[in-house]
Amino acid sequence: MKLYLSSYRLGNKPEVLVNLVSANKKAVVIGNAMDFLTEDAGRKESVQREMDDLTNLGFEPEEVDLRQYFGKPQELRDKLASFGLVWVRGGNVFVLRKAFKESGMDEWLKEQRGNKDLVYAGYSAGVCVLSPSLKGLDIVDNPNTIPEGYSKDAVWDGLGLVSFAFAPHYMSNHPEAEAVSRLVEYDKKSGIEYKALQDGEVIVEEI
Repeated sequence: MKLYLSSYRLGNKPEVLVNLVSANKKAVVIGNAMDFLTEDAGRKESVQREMDDLTNLGFEPEEVDLRQYFGKPQELRDKLASFGLVWVRGGNVFVLRKAFKESGMDEWLKEQRGNKDLVYAGYSAGVCVLSPSLKGLDIVDNPNTIPEGYSKDAVWDGLGLVSFAFAPHYMSNHPEAEAVSRLVEYDKKSGIEYKALQDGEVIVEEI
């Protein structure tokens, strides 16, 4: 599986993302990190923005709301099988992690190691969730945020698909930049391997 990991939105290398994806330009958009917002408060618009960005790059995006697959992991697997790109937007990483767990997307993604026909891409929380652990991210996101339909307990283990903790928006013009600086200090003091990216920067890997 190829990884395109951005600090914020598409970053400065959208052409790299286009080239990473094979002939299958169908893109699934995961917006569940924003489930703490209601549709009236802007969730719909926040996801549509991602869809528009991907459409402009030549992809064929479709949102898959993981809440519709809570407790239905096989149905989700069947749905995701047709996509060449998984795009996961930012928001609250703890909300996103619970959505991954309750839908079974976490286990599906782990099974995609070595799948050269799939690209996982995203930014902020969509990258943080791939780390071995979410410890320290409570400096930035509230782990006690519980959208309707979600379980109450926070999940602190990440997917472990990358070896490092991810610190997006570092030293950037972003509302979370100051909190992220404190996150980086936490990682340093804790001896945690981390990568801090400024908005615009992108990491590309293959697992």
